[in-house]
Amino acid sequence: MSLAPAPLPLPFARRAAGLVPVLPLVALPALLALPVTHGGAGPADVVSALVVVYCAVRLLRERRRPLPPAAAVVLGLPVVGLALAAMGASSPEAGLTGLGRYLQVFVLVPAAVLILVRDRTDFRVLAWSFVGLALWQGAVGVHQYATGTGASYQGEDVRAVGTFGAHDVMGMATAVSLGLVCAAGIALGRAAVWQRAAATGCAVLLLPPLALSFSRGAWIATALTCAVQLALTGLRRTLKVALAVAAAGVVLAGGFGVGTAQLQERIDSIARVGDAPDQSVVDRYALWASAGGMWREQPLTGVGLKGFPEHRDGHATLALSSGSDVEGAGTEYRRQELLSPHSMYLLVLSEQGLIGLVALGGGWLALLVVGGRRLLRLRGRGHLRGHARACGGGHGCGDAGVCGDGPEPGREPAPDCGLVACGLLLWLLTDFVYGDIGGPSTLLVALSLGLAAWWALAGGECRDAVPRSTAAERAEEAAAR
Repeated sequence: MSLAPAPLPLPFARRAAGLVPVLPLVALPALLALPVTHGGAGPADVVSALVVVYCAVRLLRERRRPLPPAAAVVLGLPVVGLALAAMGASSPEAGLTGLGRYLQVFVLVPAAVLILVRDRTDFRVLAWSFVGLALWQGAVGVHQYATGTGASYQGEDVRAVGTFGAHDVMGMATAVSLGLVCAAGIALGRAAVWQRAAATGCAVLLLPPLALSFSRGAWIATALTCAVQLALTGLRRTLKVALAVAAAGVVLAGGFGVGTAQLQERIDSIARVGDAPDQSVVDRYALWASAGGMWREQPLTGVGLKGFPEHRDGHATLALSSGSDVEGAGTEYRRQELLSPHSMYLLVLSEQGLIGLVALGGGWLALLVVGGRRLLRLRGRGHLRGHARACGGGHGCGDAGVCGDGPEPGREPAPDCGLVACGLLLWLLTDFVYGDIGGPSTLLVALSLGLAAWWALAGGECRDAVPRSTAAERAEEAAAR
């Protein structure tokens, strides 16, 4: 009797092999789970460059068109504004550094996602990597709050920042928020039952670390995005979830006393940003005014890439402080200079002018409109309301309600992919009002834009995760039978 292990079934082996192209993208969120070293490019940035090279090699070997025409226009248009702004930079070094960063985040990495993500299985694997990173960073953040080892907030080291440290207090908030949006989209869609149940549990687990990040912007963007995702699934489900969330909030806050004075004060401060703003809000208003002044000087091309810090003081009001305090989470006290206006739209407007804002913002708006229309068409056909009962996964597809048991097997769109993609883009566009790119978590922005572009421009159709059998594979199957 032979003791050799039995070979894996061919369909399983092909399905596992089919995930290989998307694994380089999954490696990026995995590397962001490591402790961050400030100064210079981090491991995730280096690997993102290697992923782009890997995509170029694949395209050359396969001799195929890199991107659909619409995707090439949307992702390539910002290059015009970036090139003009780079030429107007104060120094060649600043221009090249800024150009490389913008190309990485808004062009090259999203294009890599479009090339490497081929079907709904790849999409979900990458979305789950967001959730996994969020759970890890959230667990570290909750531990920091419980043990008083987080970043400094109101004189106490209680702010949850994960492995990003006090230098990047928005890093954990961004990772947790995007992971929660992915979990909510999967839970509300028509993935397999176990995926929806797991995603629901993950979304609940991510709420405490999001609260303990003390990031008002992340709270607002996440609440708005999840509300829109929920509304797209129907009024009845929206009301049920809203009542459940309200009841849970009353029980936790009233019955068990969950919540702190700092958290309550932070929530109350959202309503005071106009009447009695704190110093961080005052600084943000001053920075916004400074960015507006730069744009009025150079309305078409802006002051050049990386030019905001150099021109900031010449346009700022006296209300602007010298910097923000950085302390805690293993960092000694220091003052951190304010290097951006804390608004992506104003940063682009001040450094790249109207040309850059129209090129970048127009592409984002196109993705939102096209992706949103596709998702609304699914809702109109009933794919987001109760169709999960149509198939219990008994057709071998592994996706309840999405088995392709119709006129075009395997070509049915996946609502959960659309909910995740549109949710990520909506979160980014909301957060860009009072936040901008910076730090290692910026790679999550690039991956999110790539997933949104895949849904909107690459068809967003959930093709079979297993490629069709080649002649050799069919011969092996026949021999096995």
